[in-house]
Amino acid sequence: MLTNRQLQILKVIVDDFVSSAQPVGSRQISKKEGINFSPATIRNEMADLEELGYIEKTHTSSGRVPSEKGYRFYVDHLLKPNSISVKDIGIVQSIFQNQIVEIEQIIRQSANILSDLTTYTTILLGPNVGKHRVKRFQIVPLSEQTAVALIVTDNGHVENRMITLPKGFDALDIEKTVKILNDRLVGVPILELQSKLELETLEVLRQHIHTADSLFQSLKIMTSMENESEIYFAGKTNMLNQPEFHDLNKIRMLMDLMEKKNQVISLFHPGDQDIQIRIGSENNNLAMEDCSVITATYSIGEEQSGSIAIIGPTRMDYQRVISLIDMMRNGLSRTLTKKLMDGL
Repeated sequence: MLTNRQLQILKVIVDDFVSSAQPVGSRQISKKEGINFSPATIRNEMADLEELGYIEKTHTSSGRVPSEKGYRFYVDHLLKPNSISVKDIGIVQSIFQNQIVEIEQIIRQSANILSDLTTYTTILLGPNVGKHRVKRFQIVPLSEQTAVALIVTDNGHVENRMITLPKGFDALDIEKTVKILNDRLVGVPILELQSKLELETLEVLRQHIHTADSLFQSLKIMTSMENESEIYFAGKTNMLNQPEFHDLNKIRMLMDLMEKKNQVISLFHPGDQDIQIRIGSENNNLAMEDCSVITATYSIGEEQSGSIAIIGPTRMDYQRVISLIDMMRNGLSRTLTKKLMDGL
């Protein structure tokens, strides 16, 4: 158990290193408001904190920096809620006050704003595509034999699929097909769309369109959907501006991770806590050993949910990021649920 004096010193070291990225020395600590110990006493306490594994020396300075254990203790025991400036509150709330129609656009804009405010990398997972329901179909012809089929879902997501049109398929056939699809399949969950297509529309298509069987094969390909979440990135390269990431090998590993969807999704761990913080090796990924990841979930109605992740250096401004991500997830939950209930 750390003494009150050690707690004060550890907090100062973490706070100063977060803001300056420079090792913290005893003389620097002694000048802080509320610190009434001599530099000699502080040095002794720092030696004890180092022995306990909460801080460590660097090769280039006599000062100390927090260790991963030190950051974890700080996050778990010393972190206090940080008030957000009126300016930042206004920026976050501006997303939800704008008349943005599509849920997807709101999510994308949220990622951009979080990235700008934190100067870190932001990733948002949209709700699982498999839980979306069809809102409407549209077919836009491009030539005599090709068209773009649009599937709009209840959360504003739009799937664009190229389809092949049967020979002799004209504008009237397109109009009939779109009407049949909208009459029979609106409200169907995306993952059930392909099976429902055959059960609900094939016979009707045969009654009204002479090339129904050929058309059906194109529609079947169109309605093939994977059960996964959309990923939205913002500030992918922000980490390059952090002093910890001037090592080209570290940068390469981190950028490679961002390109692999399964590895990105692995950064989001389900848990009981509304907000989760994983530091360094807790991410179980070599590319993330110098990074911290703060994740939070947001809800869209009762059945759908998404996640937010902010990736920064272990020398992250935890107080500010936690406050911003908490405000954003609450705003997203309220706004997106209302959009869903209003039927967009």
